[in-house]
Amino acid sequence: MTSANHAVILFHTSNHAFRAEKVLKNKDINCKLVPVPRHLSSDCGVCARIDASKENDAVQILAEMHVEITGVHAI
Repeated sequence: MTSANHAVILFHTSNHAFRAEKVLKNKDINCKLVPVPRHLSSDCGVCARIDASKENDAVQILAEMHVEITGVHAI
C-alpha cells in the first residue's frame, strides 16, 4: 500500500484504459481517466487515476476481468 493520495494505472493502449474505467466504475471504484505523466510512460496517453486505498482492489478486479495493465504508480 502506498502513502500517496492517488495511484495511476497504466495501460498498453487507450482501449484498455477505456475498458478499465467502465469495469472499475461498475465495481464502485472511483476512477478518472487522466493524461499519463510523461516521467512514467509514453506508451499510451491515458491512465486511470484511483484512490490509493483502492489500488489492490482495482488491480485484482482488472486481472479478473482480463484487462491488461502495464503498471501502477503512486502519485
